[in-house]
This record gives sequence, C-alpha cells and structure tokens, in this order.
Amino acid sequence: MKKRSLGHSGIEVAPLTFGGNVFGWTIDEKTSFDLLDAFVAVEFNLIDTADVYSRWKPGNQGGESETIIGNWIKKRGNRSKVVIATKVGADMGQGKKNISKKYILDAVENSLRRLQTDYIDLYQTHWDDDITPVEETLSAYAQLVKEGKVRVIGASNLTPARLTASLAASKELNYPLYQTFQPEYNLYAREGFEKELQKICVDNRIGVINYFSLAAGFLTGKYRSESDLSKSARGQGIKKYLDERGFKILNALDTVSKELNTTQASVAIAWLLTRPAIVAPIASATNLSQLEALVKAVELKLDKNSVELLNVASAW
Repeated sequence: MKKRSLGHSGIEVAPLTFGGNVFGWTIDEKTSFDLLDAFVAVEFNLIDTADVYSRWKPGNQGGESETIIGNWIKKRGNRSKVVIATKVGADMGQGKKNISKKYILDAVENSLRRLQTDYIDLYQTHWDDDITPVEETLSAYAQLVKEGKVRVIGASNLTPARLTASLAASKELNYPLYQTFQPEYNLYAREGFEKELQKICVDNRIGVINYFSLAAGFLTGKYRSESDLSKSARGQGIKKYLDERGFKILNALDTVSKELNTTQASVAIAWLLTRPAIVAPIASATNLSQLEALVKAVELKLDKNSVELLNVASAW
C-alpha cells in the first residue's frame, strides 16, 4: 500500500484514518480493541481522536476515546507502529472553546496521560475561539515541539482567514507550520472546503484529513427516508441530507457501486481519494464489516466516468 505524507512533515500514513469519536460512545473498549487490531493488521496506521471525545454521551466527561486508545497501545506495545492524532480547544466543560497558550499546555498533559505516551504525533487545533491571537496558539505548539511532546501540528475548522494568518505567523516567527487541515468534507458537504480552503491547502502543501467522510453514515446508503433515522445513535443528524441533492448523490453512488460490485461507502471514500490535497479521509466503524468496506475503498480505483458522475450529482 502506497503511503502518503502528512503535509511536508515526513510522517507517512496509509490513505485512511480511523476516526476515534466512536470509542466510548457507540462502542465499548473491547469492540474498540477488536477494530483497532483489524485496522493495523492490514497496514493502516493513522488514528484520530480528540480530548473532547466522547463528552456528549450521558455519563461521560471527555477523554474516553483517548483513554481507550491509550489502553490499547499499552496492551499491544505498538506505539512506534501507529500515528496518533488528537485535538485541543473544544469545550471540555469550561463553557467555551479555548486555544490560549496556558490552556493548551495544560490540556496536552491530560491527553498524554490518557494516551499513555510521552509524545503525540499530530496535535491539532480543534476549534478556533476567535479571540486568542494565532501567534499565542502557535507559541504553545512551538514549546511542545521543542520539548518533544508533539511531533507536528495541524488544524481543524479554522476559517480561511485564520488559517492563512496562522501560516504567515509561523513563517514570520519561525514557529511550527500546520502540516494538516481537518475540515468537514464529503460528497454532500463540498462547498465549505472547496470554495477557499482547498486552494490554501494545495498551495501550502497541507495534507487534508477530512472528517465526516461518509456524512455521518448517510453516504453508506443506509438512510433513505426519515423512517430510517432510528437505525443508529447518529441517525437524527442525518435528516438534513434527505433532500433533492442528497438523493441525487445516493443515486450516483448506487450506480457506481453496482457497476463495480462494491459498497456505496467504498465508492464515497474512493471519490475523496481522487480530490486535491486529500491524504487520508477519516471514517469510523463500529463493526468489522463496516471496517472492511472502508479498507476496500483504498484499493478501489474509480474510472473517469464514475468520478464525473459523482462530481455532477454532488455539484454545489
């Protein structure tokens, strides 16, 4: 399997990221271990999580996903074989987002403890708080890289203006550069990334590890009407996709998947891998059959006609 670089960091990853938001939410630790074992057994290595996962589940406080990953790494003794990406800045109960230097330096220690490691491969700004100067945030990362606690940095959910400002500040002050960007991006949600952010990433050789690659499961074809929304804990978040454009996309996925004798999920991921700047789309799985469909997507090569059919159906 051909690896791809996270930006120009030199860190090589397989072209699919396991999304750790499901750990401690829709699947327990044992199932999480089984899926992670299967993921690395077929030579994938990038696992994405965040300190806030999965705080939204009743009874959780955040950090559950990192804790499960940390327990798995310790039990398997495979830290050097995986690339761990986590994030900072989300509301962990303080009532606001925060990417101030003090907050980041405190938060990273908690993540390191939960992950049971002394370094994080990719540490990402999860959300912008819109008030902390980009220089202050980057100063925190510079300190962490110097201390060896973080290898490289990335960002998620920044506006084009704040991402551009961050890149300029890093170059001016000789701070670490964002090597990755993590936007919401899939066949349905295209405009938010493609309008401005895509060019910034391409021009600056920023590797994109997009989230919601399957639009919370909508692009698997499992949800066709409102009566299907009760099929999973994430179902209610899919109602917004049940419109004319969403059905056009599903029809295109049905056509291509039937022609190639594969799943809609595999086609949706394969399409992402044809897009500019995309390194390793993030997708979650809660069982081994779902994971198998994701793995097959990496091997799937879409022809020009298939790509064009999907592009037209999903045009914004």
